[in-house]
Amino acid sequence: MTTPSLNDVVRSAHQLWPVALAEPWDASGLVCGRGDQPVRRILFAVDAVQATAREAVESECQLLLTHHPLLLRGATFLPSSSDKGAVVHTLIENGCGLLASHTNADSMTGGVSDALMGACGITEAVPLGDPEAATGIGRVGDLSEEITLEELAQRLATALVPTAGGLRIAGPKDGIVQRVAVCGGAGDSLFDDVRASGADVYVTADLRHHPASEARERALLDGGKPYLIDCSHFASEELWLAHGAKMLRDDLAARGFEVETLLSSLNTDPWDFRVSTGEAPASASTSPEGDGYARR
Repeated sequence: MTTPSLNDVVRSAHQLWPVALAEPWDASGLVCGRGDQPVRRILFAVDAVQATAREAVESECQLLLTHHPLLLRGATFLPSSSDKGAVVHTLIENGCGLLASHTNADSMTGGVSDALMGACGITEAVPLGDPEAATGIGRVGDLSEEITLEELAQRLATALVPTAGGLRIAGPKDGIVQRVAVCGGAGDSLFDDVRASGADVYVTADLRHHPASEARERALLDGGKPYLIDCSHFASEELWLAHGAKMLRDDLAARGFEVETLLSSLNTDPWDFRVSTGEAPASASTSPEGDGYARR
């Protein structure tokens, strides 16, 4: 086994998660790094932020591989005094490259949504929106047996890393679910596909008030489903890091290369803590007879 160059690692990553599968608005790919530099150790992280850049350098990594692109919305200038510039300077000045595999890793088999499916307890799933396709955003599949909505939420709470926001659930605790749709990361653009899939519940992240409320109102006209489980964006995607690291190690090994992979130990969810506003009554969007509440 020999040590790969950065070009070798990028070639392998793009074989596993082809950039051609990335959404048109995405910015996946190599951000910085010398192609001929040897890569002995790679740090996998969800976010390219100052803390994970420092973690990569302190761990003596030659590559930081993140899910989220650093320059998704672009940047005109990158001085070290700017947030994105500080990340780039830290990495370049310490000989560490940066590679992002975002929606291409979402779409590919073994990607982010497949990892989230695994946390739900489902091992076989198809792309959401096009079950005949080999790749695509989101997944839908069936649990081996029916369970309650609360049981599924508890299963996810055990599998996901702790975050300040925890899980938010729309639907009755004793609601029965078996067919599950998921989308790691923000997924409120996929409600039409979720409904078409016949899913009993949709697990995703970053659900905004209006899309979630409208989805529940529509569900009430159609038997009350799909229910919703809203995760931390970070936590819903962090699950993939171990899968992605193993896939890359195995692919490089098949090419005669050996690398060490590390998983970031940092929580890069942007929220630090929460303060309860009290026990919430059932929502009227879950049941037309939902409880009211007493104003303080």
